[in-house]
Amino acid sequence: MKAHKKRKTEVDTGMVTATLKRVIAENGRDHIRGYAFAIACLIVVAGSTAFTAWIMESVVNEAFANKRADLVVLICGSIFAVFVLRGFAGYGQAVALAKIGNNIVARYQRRLYTHLMSLSVGFFSEARSARLAAQISQNVSGIRDVLNLTVTSTARDLLTLVALIGVMISKDWVLSLIVFAVAPPLIYALRYVSRRLRTATKEAIEVNSHVLGAMQETVQGIAIVKAFTMEQQLDNKVQSIIATAEKRANRIARLSERTSPLTESFAGLSIASVLAYAAFRSIYDNVPPGAFFSFVTALLMAYDPARRLAKLQVQIERAVVNARMIYALLDLQPQQREVADAADLVVTEARVELKNVSFAYGDGAAILKGVDIVAEGGKTTALVGPSGAGKSTIIALIPRFYDPTEGAILIDGQDIAKVTKTSLRRQLAYVSQQPYLFEGSIRDNIRYGRPEATDVEIEDAARLAHAHDFILAQPKGYDTPVGENGITLSGGQRQRLSIARALVRNAPILLLDEATSALDNESEAAVQKALDVAMKDRTVIVVAHRLSTVVKADRIVVMNEGQVMEQGTHEELANRKDGLYARLNNLQASPIEAPATED
Repeated sequence: MKAHKKRKTEVDTGMVTATLKRVIAENGRDHIRGYAFAIACLIVVAGSTAFTAWIMESVVNEAFANKRADLVVLICGSIFAVFVLRGFAGYGQAVALAKIGNNIVARYQRRLYTHLMSLSVGFFSEARSARLAAQISQNVSGIRDVLNLTVTSTARDLLTLVALIGVMISKDWVLSLIVFAVAPPLIYALRYVSRRLRTATKEAIEVNSHVLGAMQETVQGIAIVKAFTMEQQLDNKVQSIIATAEKRANRIARLSERTSPLTESFAGLSIASVLAYAAFRSIYDNVPPGAFFSFVTALLMAYDPARRLAKLQVQIERAVVNARMIYALLDLQPQQREVADAADLVVTEARVELKNVSFAYGDGAAILKGVDIVAEGGKTTALVGPSGAGKSTIIALIPRFYDPTEGAILIDGQDIAKVTKTSLRRQLAYVSQQPYLFEGSIRDNIRYGRPEATDVEIEDAARLAHAHDFILAQPKGYDTPVGENGITLSGGQRQRLSIARALVRNAPILLLDEATSALDNESEAAVQKALDVAMKDRTVIVVAHRLSTVVKADRIVVMNEGQVMEQGTHEELANRKDGLYARLNNLQASPIEAPATED
């Protein structure tokens, strides 16, 4: 058991050291001038503190014992000058370290955001958004704290303590030995506290992420909460999580503050011993009090840096835990790495082909099983079938949100796994089942489809999506803020803006995953007409549950349980009496007639 604890301690110590080295290696060189200035200021602070203790012997002996009035002005003036210098040095180091710390936090926030954007959709489907938010907001300051604590503790507290110890030894080495005799037990106790705090900090961060997650879910689903009178159930759940978080926070507070009684007891024992020894020497040996006062001043001044250094390991442990959680995110490798010689996708006909494609989410059951589909360039291919057939999964595979476990997807004969994802997605426009809008104006949200789009192109896309009229009815027209995820708009309006965003992209391949599912009948009919125009001369792959939306498709692929069951036109499939499509068609409110052909 002891051997196991020893190995665990060695591993933890090694991880702390490795994290410290990494933080310093990544940030030290960029801020070397700022840290050099801060260290210089801290050296001045340390020197001025030691000087104040050292000069106390002259103050007591020359001013009070020897009554040297000629030296009083010189001594007092030097003390005043040292304090002024110390004040400016303290201000300089505080501002310098704050600027460096703020820059480090901003730098890692940028790195984290850029890195998160490089991770696959699969990562975000598995990770809780609230936990990610908590991990970034709570932990990114850990890297800043690691550096600032290291610099301030080394350059200020350690140098100050060393300088004051030098003063103490120079004034009375016997008294110094008395003080140092009780130090080893304190160091051992602090190491024990820091090890326990490491575990408590990890637990607290985890619980806090659950608190944020529960609150976020409640806010996002408030309509469902109210509709199903879930207030009490969720309140009980959140109260329980908050109580757990409170207990963890209290435990951290108890562990962190245990250093106070330890250091206070150490200081009290040291000062009491020193006073007893010095008092007996002054009483029985007539030793001048100047050296003793200087020693006691140094001892009292050494208390604060010693106390901060005593807490240093505990604080470093907490900061390192936070830093390691940030590095755990930054070290995640994208699951969909591009091949070394990945080329840009070149689109000519925009022909999409799935060859023997199989897919499963993680270790789950297969969603697609040997699917072969060809979507001819410039034509519309519809995917229909019962829920869970794998239709939306196919739409997700084409932009490489996920990669097939078997088989390949080709665009104009080019395997999309061997082209750059950026060039692939530039050739695609995508409308999902759940329209998502971002903070900003209506115009901004449409322009995300193509940043260089002009205002005229944005308005044309809105007209095609049957959105122009309701946009003009908004308080500020196209400049109206949409609120968080378009909260100020209806579901149908959000979907039409999502369609406009896809249309303004002007990509040769259009992916529609239940693009009209959120629209009422009137809006659906209008948008369907607009889509008929927008889909002309484009390769369109559309998923639909309502067969009325795909009746004009050039090719309909009927899927069930991850396999292709039938393929053909609406008329061909509807006339197969034993076919799945025919059964689905008959289950609609009324059978769908084939579109009339023009003479």
